[in-house]
Amino acid sequence: MTDSTHISTEELETALRAWLPQQRWFAAKGSPIVSLIVSSRVPLGSRPGVEAEHVLVDVGLDAPVAEGGRVQRYQVPLGFRHTVVEDLAPWQLPVREGDFVYDGLRDPEIIALYSDALSAAQPIGSLQFRNVPGESVETGMLGRVLGAEQSNTSVVLGEVLLLKLFRQVSPGVNPDIELHRALAATGCRFVAPLRAWVETEADGELSMLGMAQDFVADAAEGWTTALASVRDLLASDRQAAELDSDFSEEAYDLGAAVAHVHADLARELGTAERVGSSTAVEEILARVEAAADVIPELADHLPAARELIAGAEAAGTVTVQRIHGDLHLGQVLRTSTGWLLIDFEGEPAKPLEERRQRDSALRDVAGMLRSFDYAAHHLLLDDPNVTEATYARASEWARRNSASFCDGYASVTGSDPREESALLSAYELDKAVYEAVYEARNRPAWLELPMRAIRRYAPARAGS
Repeated sequence: MTDSTHISTEELETALRAWLPQQRWFAAKGSPIVSLIVSSRVPLGSRPGVEAEHVLVDVGLDAPVAEGGRVQRYQVPLGFRHTVVEDLAPWQLPVREGDFVYDGLRDPEIIALYSDALSAAQPIGSLQFRNVPGESVETGMLGRVLGAEQSNTSVVLGEVLLLKLFRQVSPGVNPDIELHRALAATGCRFVAPLRAWVETEADGELSMLGMAQDFVADAAEGWTTALASVRDLLASDRQAAELDSDFSEEAYDLGAAVAHVHADLARELGTAERVGSSTAVEEILARVEAAADVIPELADHLPAARELIAGAEAAGTVTVQRIHGDLHLGQVLRTSTGWLLIDFEGEPAKPLEERRQRDSALRDVAGMLRSFDYAAHHLLLDDPNVTEATYARASEWARRNSASFCDGYASVTGSDPREESALLSAYELDKAVYEAVYEARNRPAWLELPMRAIRRYAPARAGS
């Protein structure tokens, strides 16, 4: 068996420098790496034929791309074997010939080591494995990686728990763990209960590395469920309300679920009154104006955007609280008993402390309304035969389900989000501009989708 200790830290650093930029969860693609330092190597244990280490890596990035050249920290669980395992070969690091070193979260044997550590709830080196008070984790659970990898990696333990490791690590309290703990204290039934988490201290600062919560085996992602309804509509001559797959009841229930979560967060973590909405709208305006540097067409929409944002600024006192922060159809699960909200980390591009700040609950509402618009129209992007009539049918689906979502939300709060139309529209514009910048950089073929929304929120002026 490969002895991980005979592979030097310098060899690992060289291999990781080539390997990290190729990973889906690496957040700084396109930014040259100017330094890479392995800051921690914690032996996690071994099983027959394999050893594991939990590695923390500090990556220094080119300043123009990475906010002044700041360092990003990543966690990379590594597996060490004497021989190549074909199923694990796609995740191999380019270390010396004869050593098989790879991403450990792809190996069920290494996942089992994390499972056992959570069960023991004892420190391993600098890693602290914590259980929620009054909860315990079964021992001996095997695991498997779940679905497509994005900014985090999730694995299923024994078909009982979902363990999510945050690939990029920031000092401080992770909002996903923080908000799940708060919601557990309220008995909230619209999230999967938190059971355990992993943390560490580096240079005297707490960092949270991962969390384990109940795995819901019968769940379907909200995005997938919504798209099935859109496909049925586009393939039918009937209106959305006439289809067996009409999504409006689901949208209503989802609105109610989001409202319950907002109410529970407000009750547990408190609210505040922000006099005027100037801070929020100034930030929105700054983002819209900055986006014009990436998408020149946005400059034509700035006068109308400024007017829309000025209307939001006059909205008066705004109640702010902890919210989800990145809510869309991909962040909700439909189970046999109702909707669950997941992934409370907030927008991954924002610094951790900014993601932990209070905001208006309307930001979450706006995020979901934008997601309905995306679900309705993205299937039309690659269709050369799409007509304005088809586009109108898709738009009708989005309007119908957005209205149902708001109705469901109001059924819990007693206040319809649409009554605060100026601020809600400003948040929708903010989200659409965020989407446009993302698409321009990552999926240019999708750019027209948020741009259509921006033209609706802030029409270009003649001669502008």
